Amino acid sequence: MTASGPTADFQRTTRDSYDAIAPAYAEFSRGELAAKPLERGLLAVFAELAVAGGGGLPVADVGCGTGRVTAHLSELGLGSQVFGIDLSPQMLAVARQEHPGLLFEEGSMLALGLPDASLGGLLAWYSTIHVPDEELPGVFAEFHRVLAPGAHVQLGFQVGDEPLRMTEALGREVSLVFHRRQPERIAELLRDAGLEVVSRVWRERETDGPFPERAPQGFVLARRPVVSGGCEDGDISTAN
Repeated sequence: MTASGPTADFQRTTRDSYDAIAPAYAEFSRGELAAKPLERGLLAVFAELAVAGGGGLPVADVGCGTGRVTAHLSELGLGSQVFGIDLSPQMLAVARQEHPGLLFEEGSMLALGLPDASLGGLLAWYSTIHVPDEELPGVFAEFHRVLAPGAHVQLGFQVGDEPLRMTEALGREVSLVFHRRQPERIAELLRDAGLEVVSRVWRERETDGPFPERAPQGFVLARRPVVSGGCEDGDISTAN
């Protein structure tokens, strides 16, 4: 894999912010999946689809952070087939230390550095939230490019209309923007990129428990249509 590093200001500030909080974030987020059965269920569906329909191709956790979700997917049947990609070297250092049996690579979702149609699945679990609106169509086009026909992409994100800006997190100075979006808008952009939307799930904000949330959560599952007769499913050709 030859993936590019940060090329835009938002990528650099995101990388530097997560570098600053990497060890603290690993401790903070430990046990989060155990407390969220809906998320575990959605990840289980994604993993099952990737195992059944991915043709044995690798599955990428894009924006993997400390690798906790990557490892969870591995335990769900993907094994060493799943690997992580992230901008932050320090987050990746934690991921490699905590999950030495899995592969983690530094890279950018703007240019994944993977061959066309080389993935049997792609997870973007709360990672596109740091991508500005104007860059999102290009990111989804890149997801379409690297997915094999029939392979699925699962997104998790925060729902809303206004971004959240943070200058402090876990006792460290950061510069992070969390772009909140409506599931309908995400679905529209995925379709524009040539992906077929399979499901949309909305969950209201949880205000209690060990991991309270600032906003509702959205989850969209899509797939790259299967090629049939030289065209992808859904393509329509007309002749005069």
